[in-house]
Amino acid sequence: MNIQLTKTFRWAKAFAIAVPLVAAQAIVPVVLETGTFGKAQAQEEEAKPEQKTRRTQALNNKVYEKLQEAQQAVEAKNISEAMEILDELQNDGKPLNDYEMANVLNLYAFIYYSQEDFAKAVDAYKRIITLQEAPEGTIAQARYSLAQLYFVTEQYREGVNALLAWFETAQAPGSSAYMLLGQGYYQLQENDLALQNVEKAIAMTKEKGRIPKENWYGLQRFLYYDKEDYRKVVEILSEMLIHYPKKNYWVQLSAMYSELNEESKQLSAMETAYEQQLLNQEKELLNMAYLYLANEVPYKAAKVVDQGIKEKTIEATSKNLELLGNAWRAAQEVKKSIPEMAKAAEKSDKGDIWARLCNIYLDNDEFKKAIESCDKGLKKGGVKRPDTAYLVKGMAHFNLKQYQSARTAFREAAKDKRSKQYADQWIKFMDRELERQKSLEQV
Repeated sequence: MNIQLTKTFRWAKAFAIAVPLVAAQAIVPVVLETGTFGKAQAQEEEAKPEQKTRRTQALNNKVYEKLQEAQQAVEAKNISEAMEILDELQNDGKPLNDYEMANVLNLYAFIYYSQEDFAKAVDAYKRIITLQEAPEGTIAQARYSLAQLYFVTEQYREGVNALLAWFETAQAPGSSAYMLLGQGYYQLQENDLALQNVEKAIAMTKEKGRIPKENWYGLQRFLYYDKEDYRKVVEILSEMLIHYPKKNYWVQLSAMYSELNEESKQLSAMETAYEQQLLNQEKELLNMAYLYLANEVPYKAAKVVDQGIKEKTIEATSKNLELLGNAWRAAQEVKKSIPEMAKAAEKSDKGDIWARLCNIYLDNDEFKKAIESCDKGLKKGGVKRPDTAYLVKGMAHFNLKQYQSARTAFREAAKDKRSKQYADQWIKFMDRELERQKSLEQV
């Protein structure tokens, strides 16, 4: 009868995009030498060594029958009756031999554990260990169960020590035992010892042609991450994705490639998750778009954001619409860029996007719209570089041959020393152009 408990470990540092969780598993077996519960094992199923037993003691028939009754009561969830039987066995006047007492204490321990009275369960297992004439296998099982109980109650140093004592007599420890020890060392922040045992547990599992448990990989991955061995983390994540193909692992793999400055692989990992339709959160999709932009693939960036907005997985905020507009523009899709930027500008509480849209209109030879956009931005306020907006507005007026308005705009731009030289050059150029036109009229 196995009881599985799960404890969540925190990462010491967060990955760039996602924070994984590593679960530690402790199994507390009930060790009963007789009866319907059978014999639990501290070793894994693949390791079944023959435990030595002392033949000097035997189980009295009356004790055997009472244990059977107590176990049946436990199975029927009649705990009070089971406890009465066990108490009677201890207090009927005839002392129990070590072999008999071991079985009684085992059942006590299980009952206490099921009631979450861990302190009494610990005491029961401690008493078994002191029984010199109890079977060696029973004592070994008690040591392992005691270690696991210490882990359950977060007494990690005691748990590690109890487990090390068990290892001294264990004939063929299984991989789960090494993993449990590794988890204990991790909780004690003794990460080098933790990694040694986790590595051994995983290696033993692979040697038997089995797939290590997902949370085993998780702790191994963290321990290498803590050592800043990102190359090894990549190796582990790549292996995990074969057996446990989950979104988080693709995202983490992408983050690790970022740590290694391998941008193309970073993009490839995230893109794989996207193509498998694993990315369904706004933040993930926006990260995908930014990765495309960083790798100079603006068209794909725009498609991600556009589809996300249409499917309502990305909110059509001013910022997100601006991202979409900029991506379309970088992809030379100006006609698609303009309406998105206009929607972004309308939703913004500042005029800066209108000012940038003014420049897009100018590049697209839509001079009247460029002027209108600059005016909207300047009127709304919050433009980071009003001088630049006036420069663009002046150029738009110039192209419409509205020279006086252009001059006024350039003079406004020249009030900022960052644009003064460029604005003055435009005024001089415009003056020469007007002189040229005047000369042509006189011919």
